[in-house]
Amino acid sequence: MEPPATHQPEASSLHNLSSQSLGWKHILVEQFYEPPGECNYDGGDEHTINLSLAPRPVRLLQIQGEKTYAGLYRKGDISITPARMPLFARWDSDDRYLQIKIASGFIESVAREAFDMNPDRQELLPEFRMRDRQIESISFMLLSELQQQNLGPNLYIESVSNILAVHLLRQYFTTKPRLTIYEGGLPQRQLLQVLEYINEHLSQDIKLADLAAFLGMSQFHFSHMFKVAMGIAPYQYLLQQRIERAKELLQQKERSIAEIALECGFNSHSHLSKQFRQLTGMTPTAYRDR
Repeated sequence: MEPPATHQPEASSLHNLSSQSLGWKHILVEQFYEPPGECNYDGGDEHTINLSLAPRPVRLLQIQGEKTYAGLYRKGDISITPARMPLFARWDSDDRYLQIKIASGFIESVAREAFDMNPDRQELLPEFRMRDRQIESISFMLLSELQQQNLGPNLYIESVSNILAVHLLRQYFTTKPRLTIYEGGLPQRQLLQVLEYINEHLSQDIKLADLAAFLGMSQFHFSHMFKVAMGIAPYQYLLQQRIERAKELLQQKERSIAEIALECGFNSHSHLSKQFRQLTGMTPTAYRDR
C-alpha cells in the first residue's frame, strides 16, 4: 500500500506541550492532542517513541518502511520508529499521545561508552503496538517533568535519557549487548572528589557527562555507582545540596530570593520556590521568616 504524498499535520491539531524551549539535550519530549487525520513524517536523525495516552482506543494505520500495522491503539501502547525511516500514520478519532525523540548520535555515544559497541554495525528495529513497562515508566517521568516546564539544565533529564538509551540498546537493536553492572559503589577517594566538585560548582550547569568524565567512566556506570555509594541518584544529591546552600543564604536578610536562586543553580525565584517547597514543605519566604 502506497502512502499519500508527504504533508504536515493539519493546522487544527493542538500541540500543547513541548520541551523544545526547556534546554533539554539529546531528547525532545512533546505531548499532542490530535483530531482525526493523517500525516507522513520524514525520517530525521532521531529515533521516535510514541506512547498512547488516549482514554479510548484509537484505530490507527501505520506504515514504517516495508512494515504495516492496522488496528487499535490503547492507552499504554507504544510504537518505535528508527531514525531516517519515514512513517505514515492515519487515525480516525481524536488521539492523544506522548512523543519522545532521542538523538541517534546520543544513542551511538552511549553504545560506545557503556557497551564498547561499534554503533555503525547496530540498527534499531521498528515496533508497532507493543507494551514495555520500563519505557512507559520513563515516559511518564518525562511527562511529569515536561508538565512542570522548568527551564534550564537538568541533570535529572540527562540521567533518564541515559537509562532510556541503554534500555533501547539492550532490547530493540539488532545486536543486544550485555551490560556489566559493577556491584560496588564509587571508591571513597573518587566519591569525595566528585562531591567536592559538585559543592564547588553548585551555581553552574552541572552535567552528568561532566561528572562521569571527571572520573573517567560512562554516564550510566557513574550514575549506578554513585547511587550505590550515596543511596540516592546524582540529580537528587545535587538538588539537596542546592537547597542546603539556599537555606544558608536565606539567613542573610538583605539578599533577595531571586539572587539566592541564581547563586544556588536555579534559573528563577519560582524555580527555587517550587523545588524548595517539595523538599522542605515550605517556601523560601516562609523559611526565612521562621
